[in-house]
Amino acid sequence: MSDNYIELQIKINPEIEDVISEICFENLPCEGIVLAEEAYKDLEMISTTEGTLKVFLNPDNENPEHLSLEYIKGLLNEQRDILKARGLTDDELGSWEIEFAVKPNEDWSKKWKEKWDVTHVTDRITVVPDWLEYSPHREDEVIIRLEPGCAFGTGTHQTTQLCMKAIEKYLMSGAKMADIGTGSGILAICAYKFGAKEVYGCDNDPTVIDVAKENALKNNSVCTFELGTADKVAEKFDFVCANILHNVLAEIMGDLKNIMKDGAIMALSGILDEKKPVVYDAIKKCGLELIEEVHQDQWVALIVRKFEG
Repeated sequence: MSDNYIELQIKINPEIEDVISEICFENLPCEGIVLAEEAYKDLEMISTTEGTLKVFLNPDNENPEHLSLEYIKGLLNEQRDILKARGLTDDELGSWEIEFAVKPNEDWSKKWKEKWDVTHVTDRITVVPDWLEYSPHREDEVIIRLEPGCAFGTGTHQTTQLCMKAIEKYLMSGAKMADIGTGSGILAICAYKFGAKEVYGCDNDPTVIDVAKENALKNNSVCTFELGTADKVAEKFDFVCANILHNVLAEIMGDLKNIMKDGAIMALSGILDEKKPVVYDAIKKCGLELIEEVHQDQWVALIVRKFEG
């Protein structure tokens, strides 16, 4: 093991920190990410690093070229162009200026874990980092244990929380549920804990499937996860979650509708408020009924129903 680690700092718009975190986990030898470090005095926050993503890279990676500043800049420029082609603006993305430093290995894995805490999504839903002790506050509390950073979807981001709230409100016990773009599997696990009888999750990233399976096992949740996309799913479901970028939601809305039973409910998230017209148009074109619009900060989830008959 090296005596040093590499710290990459990226200036971002914090509203899409999870999107950029996913890029880093998928394309770099990334061992952990700190989204924001905050300092408090007398219970008042006096400083924050919000807007600067700290990415910890493993210097012992088998592809050392992936640790070069030139490679990282090229990768980020390529991914930024992809996101802009999908409709995100420079302001929405942030500058993506980077700083690159080699630092002494002071057990940084502990350092980034210190920044994670218990997340109370609602009065009933709680997400707990796997290394922390936690006692439930109520008898019917739904507790989900995860290793934050191991895959996209840790329960701390607004888009994930909006979907979890929709599951709590709309998922019927005994329902058959699908999570499209499952990431860490957190939404599938949440659905199982709320009484879904069959839970299916798919993702187009092969690196997250094993992680989702491990998380389900850790949470005593029976879920099926596989590599795939909505257009490859043959079954139909009572409840569907899709927490994906707005442009992708618009592109695959027809495929999502096809996996819904008549009368099924679907939670669409990953949508910046100013981008919701793109998703609205796709909902209308597919003949789905909008039943609720839920906001959290700058993000919105759209809850839709498929007409019966």
